[in-house]
Amino acid sequence: MEALINYLLQFSNLNHQQIDLIKAKAIYKETKKDDYVLEAGKIPREIIFLTDGIMRICYFNNKGDEVTKYFFDENNFIADINNYNQNTPATEYIQAIIDCKYISFSKDAMTELSMTIIEWDNIIAKITAKALAEKVNKISPMMVEDAKERYLSFFEKFPKLANRIPLSYLASYLGITQSSLSRIRKNIRL
Repeated sequence: MEALINYLLQFSNLNHQQIDLIKAKAIYKETKKDDYVLEAGKIPREIIFLTDGIMRICYFNNKGDEVTKYFFDENNFIADINNYNQNTPATEYIQAIIDCKYISFSKDAMTELSMTIIEWDNIIAKITAKALAEKVNKISPMMVEDAKERYLSFFEKFPKLANRIPLSYLASYLGITQSSLSRIRKNIRL
């Protein structure tokens, strides 16, 4: 819980009563490796803060291939924010890559926090803006890089994730085959 509170305090000051309310609305959850926290076709009903583990956002393309879109590690909020806000079915999956622990906030809890903590909506807006900027800064350069450069960039931008995720997910994220990734890894010593 301390990691969550410290994270929130980066965006605004919170008094003890507000912190106690946040703690009261938080629900600890765990999920096993390969389980889905959110499935396509279902309406997102929670926002989570990952405290331990790695999750990914993935989808199936028009050929039926599974594509990894993004990875999240500890101390990050994860949500399908557009579908959550619009109360519409998700088009992507959120999956645990390894056993995970997280803090969940239901939609009702988020509404109550918004109604009770004056700065809450501003905090959430800042967190969302930061996450979007980080996502763009990590993904945009990959669009013009070749496979080797994308692999090296991944290691630079996600140093804690590189050796904790399956190669098949990493290859999918980089937009290459697993055999191509194996060749690249063989020729590079990190």
